[in-house]
Amino acid sequence: MLFRQVLHPDLGCASYVIADTAAGVGAVVDPKWSIGEYLDLSREHGFRIAHVIETHNHADHFSGRPGLVEATGATCWISPLADAAYPHQPFADGAEVPVGSVRLRALHTPGHRPEHTAVVVIDGARSGAPCAVLTGDSLFVNDVARPDLAVEKRDGARGLFRSTRRLLELGDGVEVFPGHTGGSLCGSARMSETTSSTIGYERASNPMLALSDEDRFVEELVTGLPPQPPNFSAIAEANRVGRPLRSGGAIALDPARLQERADAGALIVDGRSAAEHDAAHVPGSVGVDVAHNGFGTKVAWIADPDRQLLLVGADEEQQRRMHELLGSVGVAADGMLAGGFAAWADSGLALESFAVVDVAGLADLLERRPEVQVLDVRDDDEWEGGHIPGSLHVPYHDVGRVPAPFDPGRPVAVICSTGRRSATAAGLVRRDGALEVIHVTPGGVDTWEKLGHPVEQSAAAPA
Repeated sequence: MLFRQVLHPDLGCASYVIADTAAGVGAVVDPKWSIGEYLDLSREHGFRIAHVIETHNHADHFSGRPGLVEATGATCWISPLADAAYPHQPFADGAEVPVGSVRLRALHTPGHRPEHTAVVVIDGARSGAPCAVLTGDSLFVNDVARPDLAVEKRDGARGLFRSTRRLLELGDGVEVFPGHTGGSLCGSARMSETTSSTIGYERASNPMLALSDEDRFVEELVTGLPPQPPNFSAIAEANRVGRPLRSGGAIALDPARLQERADAGALIVDGRSAAEHDAAHVPGSVGVDVAHNGFGTKVAWIADPDRQLLLVGADEEQQRRMHELLGSVGVAADGMLAGGFAAWADSGLALESFAVVDVAGLADLLERRPEVQVLDVRDDDEWEGGHIPGSLHVPYHDVGRVPAPFDPGRPVAVICSTGRRSATAAGLVRRDGALEVIHVTPGGVDTWEKLGHPVEQSAAAPA
């Protein structure tokens, strides 16, 4: 049996290739949008991709199923509860897909979504017992999936409690290969970046599996759930009907043309590092570092369907990477800067920059300049857990979407927990009218507290 895990680091997604190379046949489970890696594996190891299995209708990314089926003629399998509108075979609980001597067995594990189905792997050439389980969006390493994307959150959590207990029945020696790794919005901050585990190790160490009381499990899982990205429901529906909203190529714009579109209200996303963007950028642009995981999802949060989206990177190769990552989450870019940022810098057009101060420097700054406003752009639960006294708050992805909590005529120092979200928020704050923007980086509110400065807490909102 050939077994390969194929990762999509930007989204924290994992897909799988399983093949019997002696029989020359294979299957792909939960393919990512870009299918080239699967086709390369099939050529290199001499097997035909005969089956594509979907564990559920994915909400965080477009499935590569349509392209893979078109390229290979493979049969698609998915739970009948998915209401899939494309040609497929039902992958109901207990059904098996034969892949040579390998058998892939459906194990219905609802909670994240009603149709969710894990895939039990049986290598018949070695044993009739399961050797691995592809858990999709049910059991993760050190976590379980979020329960609120398709059903009422407590109903979803109860489903996950029962589904994870069903997975535990497979036996401690069975390997666990999840559909996501750390950084995915389909889980929580508990999720490990480790890409595999075993049933036994998760039984012994996963904090959610340690909760044997269903009510306690439910309350722990639904408390502090982050908001849902705005494109999740549209992506899930596109995957269900089999028509991803894939855009074409973004056209190259010279600097003057990019300026015209920016003046008309277009959003410019700069994929260079936060330090590069702080130092010099196209006026009005928003920095989202493409080198860090979650680029596509972050841009999906801040993109406005009523405004054009333009891309600026260090060079055209980086801009093409940005465009590819956006396509996988259904975000269409309308143009990119011909020649990359260097072309803008050489054009003689205006440049903008942000002042930068670290957390220790922020304390000194507030002493010297009491007019400075501190804007905390972390999520609501982080804010409630502790924030700088007197600071203002709005999650980074809501800047510009809700009334500005700051006075645009006074300086605004933007802070988060690490400097990453604040890097994006700084550009949004500038677009929202602030005349002087200061980016607090590296570090954040936790660093502030560790340096001995005071924090205050807010009453948590009802779950």
